[in-house]
Amino acid sequence: MRETRKFRPAALTVMASIGLTAFAAMGLAVPARAGTDIASVVAATYSAYSVLAPTPSEVIVCHGFGCQYRSELGLSAGDRGHLAALMGAGRGSAAAERRAIGAAGAWFDRRFGGVAGTKGHVARANRDYMFDKRQMDCIDSSRNTTSLLLVLAQLNLLRFHDVVEPVARGFPLDAGAPHVTAVLRERATGVEWAVDSWTRAYGQAPEIMPLERWKTLD
Repeated sequence: MRETRKFRPAALTVMASIGLTAFAAMGLAVPARAGTDIASVVAATYSAYSVLAPTPSEVIVCHGFGCQYRSELGLSAGDRGHLAALMGAGRGSAAAERRAIGAAGAWFDRRFGGVAGTKGHVARANRDYMFDKRQMDCIDSSRNTTSLLLVLAQLNLLRFHDVVEPVARGFPLDAGAPHVTAVLRERATGVEWAVDSWTRAYGQAPEIMPLERWKTLD
């Protein structure tokens, strides 16, 4: 495992210091749209942070707020087998697949916790934890969750959903606090689902809910 630190421009650091770290993602967290392909998801999710896209054998984990720290997580054949077993419980329906994705998200959080030093991270980490490498803001968590979803897609473990671009809510888009989430689209219905791990503490399954409902929350 090799950890690197990204030093952000001063303007972004000032922005983060007043608790608006999600602004860093506003330019790329656009509404998911029909026909989104993997290349556009990768560009929207990682390009602003110069983070390599995930593969079934390696994922770059973001932490420390705004992807300031990155840790390389190697995924073994055993890891891939475990993901396949977890996703096997979701073969029956789209709803079952979302539950399985939740279980995979909880496993993934524990899997990279020791590598990234994020064991015990808190839910909804705010500016009180600014630049604490053990914590993750919504930029970190949405990148990491999207990485997991892309790995599941690459392993052909998603039967009912496609991975689409992260989506943002909040000021300046509306009056709420800025926030970003990973997103899935259900193939049969076109309904988009927020997969939000920032609201959960270490080792817990991400919240999965219709994206339209997620947009109404604070």
